[in-house]
Amino acid sequence: MSDPLTIRDVYVVDAVRTPIGKFGGALSSVRPDDLAAHVVRALVDRTPELDPARIDDVVLGAANGAGEDNRDVARMAALLAGLPVSVPGVTVNRLCGSGLEAVIQAARAVALGDASIVVAGGVESMSRAPWVLQKPERAFPAGHQQLHSTTLGWRMTNPAMPAEWTVPLGEGAELVADKHAITREAQDAFALESHRKAARAWSEGLYDAEVVPYAGVELVRDECVRDNTSLEALGRLRPSFRKEGEGTVTAGNASPLNDGAAALLLVDEAGLRATGREPLARIRTSAVTGIEPQLFGLGPVEAVRRALAKAGRDFADLTTFELNEAFAAQSLGCLAEWPELDPAVVNPRGGAIAIGHPLGASGARLAGSVAHQLAAAGSGTGLAALCIGVGQGLALVLER
Repeated sequence: MSDPLTIRDVYVVDAVRTPIGKFGGALSSVRPDDLAAHVVRALVDRTPELDPARIDDVVLGAANGAGEDNRDVARMAALLAGLPVSVPGVTVNRLCGSGLEAVIQAARAVALGDASIVVAGGVESMSRAPWVLQKPERAFPAGHQQLHSTTLGWRMTNPAMPAEWTVPLGEGAELVADKHAITREAQDAFALESHRKAARAWSEGLYDAEVVPYAGVELVRDECVRDNTSLEALGRLRPSFRKEGEGTVTAGNASPLNDGAAALLLVDEAGLRATGREPLARIRTSAVTGIEPQLFGLGPVEAVRRALAKAGRDFADLTTFELNEAFAAQSLGCLAEWPELDPAVVNPRGGAIAIGHPLGASGARLAGSVAHQLAAAGSGTGLAALCIGVGQGLALVLER
């Protein structure tokens, strides 16, 4: 009998995701619980030797939870995917890091022996995020009432929060650009390269192993990738958060609003035998850190350093690094604080500026992409990291 206090190895057997849809685009007609169920079902279908009743838990991240993803979307996805009713589900929320947080929490359960086989991932439909109406302090108010959009960013903000903490996300990216003197030209060039790398990856079939299109929807690749964009086209866009001539952050050098889902199958040694498959990668370490909320874009800086240190690795050991591109300014700010890092290993298949950033799903997409890239390489160390609104950073180290 194994020692219950033994830390177990955690393997990524498989990782899948939907194509990422644009706001109001091809996936906007699909409920988020159905998107989540789709990737959960795909994992099971791709592992026919696994008895679904052996899945100990389904852990999904979702940043909203105010609409059709309410009532514990992970449990809803498990039921909609046709898993046995004995398979439970739990939903976690670390805003933009929710999908990666789900992977980390699931991996921790497996490592500690609390579970042997877990599905972990995330989902977001920013197209279908509802407007919400607060209850009035007294019944039957005579005046007009305000609806709040739950698509993105601050809403119903606590007045006790300092004003400098609650700036719009794009203004936070501008603050990072100010801090590191990142020009509009540098941001546009970074965005262009994201599109070029993503378009090349799709044309070379590099996403074929992980992307599972949603049946009945005509979308087979990420909807926001622009194959033919240019610096000239990006340069014509107006700043989104500051005045013309003062701002540098635009719709072209920021991630779009998106819909999508992603999921990974995590197992220990016994679970690995039950799947009959060779793992893509092994999960090593993770780290989460906090930072001033308005500088959220730099959140990954310390989290990445801590995760690598825990793994006994440094930047020179990295085979690939999936860094979420919430904004070009934010990504460039992080890279500026990692001078030891070879930028060639960062987002080799494109990043969120091109692929998209469905909040609760993005972290799982990054982790899954790292696992597939390590499997393709045959060996190496990979890293997935995100900045998180309200000032956090999250990182995960994987190896093969």
